[in-house]
Amino acid sequence: MLKTQKGFTLIELMIVVAIIGILAAIAIPNFLRFQAKSKQSEAKTNLGAIGTTAEAFRAEYDTYDTTFAFLGWKEQGSCRYLYKWRGTDNECTAHVNGYVACSGVQATATTATGFTAAASGNIDKDTTCDIWTYNDVRSLNNPTNDVSS
Repeated sequence: MLKTQKGFTLIELMIVVAIIGILAAIAIPNFLRFQAKSKQSEAKTNLGAIGTTAEAFRAEYDTYDTTFAFLGWKEQGSCRYLYKWRGTDNECTAHVNGYVACSGVQATATTATGFTAAASGNIDKDTTCDIWTYNDVRSLNNPTNDVSS
């Protein structure tokens, strides 16, 4: 009587490991890119809130020309971006660990009749800075994108 062997051969196991490796090589970079894109929503949301606050301030005082303190906007919780208004930075005291604001971002232009607010941050911890701008005509721009496509 012959006994039949049960189990997997080494070749079968190596093929399964190779398939898992290929799937991981495809999935992990996509996951990291989508994760970084979701972090960009902080800048979009906060710049929209700055714009709304600026419009409310202008409706009351007939000018955009003010500072963050008089504008009345402050980010909630920890942040990955540094926000600029009229060339001044906000006081982001609770940065998410490992995320630092980028230096050298163009000072924003704010006059009595118009504004451009900016957000800058390094959301995926590489050398590229993510920059967003939002202005009084509600134009949201991303001149420097830290998320590779």
